[in-house]
Amino acid sequence: MRYLHILNGDAMLATFQESGIPGEVVICREMLCEGRVTDAPNVLTFFEERSVHVQQVYGIDQQIYQTRVVEEFLKLHNAKDSDEIVLWFEFDLFCQINLLFCLHYLQQLPTNFSKISIVSVGDEPNTQNFKGLGSASAQQLQTLFEQRKEVKDDDIMLATRAWQAYCGNNPFAIEALVTETSPALPFLGTALAAHLQRLPNTFNGLNIIHQFFLHRLALGQARWYDLYQLFWNELRILGFGDFQLDIYSQRMRHAGVMESKDQMLAITSLGKEVLSGEENYLHYADFQQIWLGGIHLHKTPFRYHNDTNEVVTIDQVAQ
Repeated sequence: MRYLHILNGDAMLATFQESGIPGEVVICREMLCEGRVTDAPNVLTFFEERSVHVQQVYGIDQQIYQTRVVEEFLKLHNAKDSDEIVLWFEFDLFCQINLLFCLHYLQQLPTNFSKISIVSVGDEPNTQNFKGLGSASAQQLQTLFEQRKEVKDDDIMLATRAWQAYCGNNPFAIEALVTETSPALPFLGTALAAHLQRLPNTFNGLNIIHQFFLHRLALGQARWYDLYQLFWNELRILGFGDFQLDIYSQRMRHAGVMESKDQMLAITSLGKEVLSGEENYLHYADFQQIWLGGIHLHKTPFRYHNDTNEVVTIDQVAQ
């Protein structure tokens, strides 16, 4: 069998190469849960639009993006000689959105692959001392490879619907998919539910990440890396790395709800007022360039209701 493996990021590459698992490797280096994504008519157009966006908003050089991300994905165009594509992705939002894109991408290629399978890893797999693919041993990767599941037509259909919904501007379409599952995508619904909690909430305009930061800092100032470690322990479902948390920290400081000195982060008086509901975060934060997939947060009518765990509109909140 000739395998082609798609790994989500470089963290597990060295151990994967030591594992003896046969096949070529392509690295998915995107972070499609962050920023704007569109359901472009073709993959090249998608990458062109995406490269402009990540440079403008995140300062990622377009040439570096082309070399590190796009050219790596384009290796899949040479995958016609592979008998099986194996996708390696975890349960969290970061991984699941990248997974949706990979499945979408594979369907656009001219090659009809005889088999696509997935190593889909949950929060607590039945593997001793397992802390994710990035820290897995070579033996653990071998075991997971042997347990991979084949991606069937129903899985592809669900992935396609979910990707289109994520690229769209209607969070109700995403919400409708939260309860749907398929054998190869058992963690998708939970990840999509977490995604919706990134919308501003009805109480004070904060989302789940803003709330985490301010709730912890209301207990006292903290070193940024200690705060990040708490985040990773408590909100593993998001799968965010340093880069994304740095972005949130910077935006919250610009909004005036948080401040930093040396390596310490602290909540401001405005942050306390927002946390209590006396003020609304949306009145102070700049959302002009902030997107969640296809949803532009600038003046968005959508909110997340923390009490009912559902998406609502401003009109519904006012009633």
